[in-house]
Amino acid sequence: QVHLVQSGGGLVQAGGSLRLSCAASGRTFAGYAVAWFRQAPGKEREFVGSINWTGERTYYADSMKGRFTISRDNAWITVYLQMGDLKPEDTAVYYCAAGAVAGRIRTEDYNYWGQGTQVTVSS
Repeated sequence: QVHLVQSGGGLVQAGGSLRLSCAASGRTFAGYAVAWFRQAPGKEREFVGSINWTGERTYYADSMKGRFTISRDNAWITVYLQMGDLKPEDTAVYYCAAGAVAGRIRTEDYNYWGQGTQVTVSS
């Protein structure tokens, strides 16, 4: 079992950048795929992107390609979501999650979740 602890987020102007972190507690992320989701007020939680358990492959939702990058540290303890060219519509609570297979876009495919962190992009 792995616990996920998130950090980062906050308020940023449109066009700016932010980096979110998701740290494993209790064990490393080895063997897990790690994904990022987000949920805006009144909307369903949506897939942002994921990284496979080897760290060699990443997947992104179309609207995030080219603006968001997922990476991990060598110890496989922390996964990062680097967000650039942020837009007001990126405002949401962002969650990291761990599961068995990368690239899955359904929340049901992930067993462990972080606590969420607010990202607000002002226009």
